Amino acid sequence: MERPAWAPRSIDITVPSVSRIYDYYLGGSHNFEVDREAARKAMEFMPGLPKIMQANRAFMRRAVRFAVAEGVTQFLDIGSGIPTFGNVHEVAQEASPGARVVYVDHDPVAVAHSGAVLKGNENAGIVAADLRRPQEILRSDAVRRLIDLNRPVALLLVAILHFVEDTDDPYGKVAELRDALAPGSLLVVTHASADHIPLPQKRTEGAVDVYKNIRNPLIMRARDDVARFFEGYDMVEPGLVPLRDWRPETAPEDEDPYAASGYAGVGRKA
Repeated sequence: MERPAWAPRSIDITVPSVSRIYDYYLGGSHNFEVDREAARKAMEFMPGLPKIMQANRAFMRRAVRFAVAEGVTQFLDIGSGIPTFGNVHEVAQEASPGARVVYVDHDPVAVAHSGAVLKGNENAGIVAADLRRPQEILRSDAVRRLIDLNRPVALLLVAILHFVEDTDDPYGKVAELRDALAPGSLLVVTHASADHIPLPQKRTEGAVDVYKNIRNPLIMRARDDVARFFEGYDMVEPGLVPLRDWRPETAPEDEDPYAASGYAGVGRKA
């Protein structure tokens, strides 16, 4: 298999990665055949996966614009993935040119590509780190340089928490990050759930098994379990809802049924 010029030497291009699979669903070009193969396998069970990812990105953009409208212009996006059109820094800096954004990801391709995309953008940076080690993120050079933790921050955990197993204490990690943020900060979350997927349970389980087989278990959590991530936050209207229903810009009923899969919500730290 030939290694493309943009792929860091250190990565094993025979092992699929969730951020590169996500890139493939979104129509990106920073993925390998091994990622495309896993994605196609998951889509055999759940053909609407690309639609879910698009709904996820559309929510993220609405939430970023909401944050800026609320006067929050600092963004910490953990599990940011491979930049595609309409990323956080583009949306935030279009709405507020001085907005500051720090991306965090542990996938070397995501980190390398983010660095290339952000070249020359003094108000944005990338950190190679893992959500499971919050202090590493908070103490990173990019966070120290760009984020003032004494002022409100929008913390984005978009399509990442469902890759953190309960044994890794996701609730504890999210609480640790919350405790580092100033009052008025926002928590922006999307999370996979089997609750509204327009498919029989067996088909959903088939797609989940694909992720298990590539050693990136996908944890489908019920609404109450997702709501627990917002402890210490007041929910912003309309609360924790299916992806397409959070402050939609088009009539939700016009959306693909898959766009309701998964939950989205924004909370404000009291």
